[in-house]
Amino acid sequence: MGLPSQTVALLKSARQLALNLPADAVLLLTETDLDWDDVLLHLDGCRLLVAAQDGVLTQKLKERSELMVLDIDPGPTPTRERMSLALLDAVASEKLQTGADVVALYNGIEAEEGKPEHIDSLSVIHLGEHLERLSAQELRKLDTQVPLETLRAVVELATAIGREGREGKPVGTLFVVGDTRKVMSMSRAINFNPFRGYSNAERDIRDRKVREQIKDIAQLEGALIIRRDAVAVAACMYIDAPAEGITLSKGLGSRHWAAAAISQKTKAIAVAVSQSSGTVRIFQDGEVVLRIEPLARPLIWRRFEMEGQGADGVSNPVAVAMKSD
Repeated sequence: MGLPSQTVALLKSARQLALNLPADAVLLLTETDLDWDDVLLHLDGCRLLVAAQDGVLTQKLKERSELMVLDIDPGPTPTRERMSLALLDAVASEKLQTGADVVALYNGIEAEEGKPEHIDSLSVIHLGEHLERLSAQELRKLDTQVPLETLRAVVELATAIGREGREGKPVGTLFVVGDTRKVMSMSRAINFNPFRGYSNAERDIRDRKVREQIKDIAQLEGALIIRRDAVAVAACMYIDAPAEGITLSKGLGSRHWAAAAISQKTKAIAVAVSQSSGTVRIFQDGEVVLRIEPLARPLIWRRFEMEGQGADGVSNPVAVAMKSD
């Protein structure tokens, strides 16, 4: 099985780019099986990452030990989305660093709908910039009254807490953002409020110094309440919201039930940090809408995965608190 002439030309161009830049890897998004011995020959000296659109082809490629295969969801997803998923999987599996440069080969022009095509396009991707754009796009998909700037500040802070912990120890916490008046009516203090008596500027989480202080406060039991303008209102709050009809995956504890419940009963966005894993989950309308893994960078967004009810079918509690995961 030989390679089409345009594929050979693109492989040679990709190799030259990868060696001259230099790039950290060549990413090949393929819709068809290829002569992989020939592919490797034309990309001699380059790290090759392969992502296939078809699940059957992915399994077949995994049988070849010389290929680094990325496992992304199969299906007729747009090329740009498949590329993002492949890059995120490469970072998550530590095949790439978040600041890597990548030469990508893919089919960018669909000649006939539903028909697999050979590669016809080449791009150079600066992964750090790509992930920053991706994070903003994902947040904009949330149908929320919370401004993007505030939401990003909270998510970056939550992910830093999940990744770093505090003083060498893992930390779990919960942020509730927006719809503050209603959220406060469904909460009660379980400790002193460390934000009381400070000006708005001294409580603005967009300020680096404030974020560092909140990392210490996050070690205390209870949720942190953040206004839509990014000003911290209260901490150490017990969320007393009913959680009827909510379904979460097995293993998620009271903090996540609280996040789901308050996001269902209000227009707030809840951001829960798992103490055990550092994973950040964003809740809206009682459901997980985004999940962020604690990798080497504050914002690494993974494809959303439905978190369904556990096999034991345990129903939700009426009221929930935040003590552990």
